[in-house]
Amino acid sequence: MRVLVTGGTGYLGQTVVRTLAARGHAPVVFARRATQAQLPGEAIDGDVRDRAALLAAARGCDAICHGAALVKIWRKDPTEFDAVNVGGLENAIAVVRELRLPRLVYTSSFLALPPAGEHEPIVANDYQRTKAAADVVAQRAAADGVPIVSMYPGVIYGPGVRSEGNLLGRLLHDHVAGKLPGIVGADKIWCFSWVEDVADAHVTALERGTLGGRYTLGGENAPQMRPFEIAYALKKWPLPRTIPYWVATALGAIEEVRAGFGARAGDVMPLVTRGTVDIFRFDWPLDSEAAIRDLSYPTSSLRQRLPALLDDIQTRHTEAQGSQRHGGQT
Repeated sequence: MRVLVTGGTGYLGQTVVRTLAARGHAPVVFARRATQAQLPGEAIDGDVRDRAALLAAARGCDAICHGAALVKIWRKDPTEFDAVNVGGLENAIAVVRELRLPRLVYTSSFLALPPAGEHEPIVANDYQRTKAAADVVAQRAAADGVPIVSMYPGVIYGPGVRSEGNLLGRLLHDHVAGKLPGIVGADKIWCFSWVEDVADAHVTALERGTLGGRYTLGGENAPQMRPFEIAYALKKWPLPRTIPYWVATALGAIEEVRAGFGARAGDVMPLVTRGTVDIFRFDWPLDSEAAIRDLSYPTSSLRQRLPALLDDIQTRHTEAQGSQRHGGQT
């Protein structure tokens, strides 16, 4: 099967591409810098906001795996989130319709779903807001007969690049490096999803997922502090401090102002925003029963998988310290 993977250079996207290739499929990586990524399969540079480019890239493909998204906590211009996260999905749906492709697997987010105890998605930062809006687009498309399968991963983690797409990896690395001020909502429940499990589920959904299906891809439901407790047990890394909500909210307001002024000179990202703090006020457990049943989805535990991430972080941190001691030369 020849599969167009939008966002194929992202943290999850790269793993999906490699999983497709390992299982005998032919991935076509579509991203702004796809040709620089050195991933398996064909690479096409393009932007999901460009429907014509997406259409051209999808010709000859048997399916689309749409994972492209703007995964940030803030942008000075919030319409960027709408253009990528909502508009990109609308373009993918339009391409599937025009080419009559038999399958579209869409990577949504647990943040597009209601948190525990709520009946509707919350409205927090612009990433969360637009993923919830895009989920409405996806469900309307499914009702109209578009062959779409929606995937809702939890907090994806694993070795490799430290980014918003690998949030836990970034937080743990920042903690080891002394750059993490603390944890907001340390006792709130999150669902931690191993990246390879999530990628495997995407490929299986391309092969046999129920059209119109909505699959939550969880792992271990645990307090946000749990990975740090495991890191303490295995590596003796100290636990991070906890930050009260009111302090985090005040800091978010200050950081938004700082980023707004700084954005005039470049892309300045706030450490936290008020909307992000609002997300931390809720529990976000996931039930993976449907994915286990239909996609043979494994739900790895933190104890199983976290050691590999901790070893990777420790190795990278040691190498970085060595580079600094030698004047940045390797």
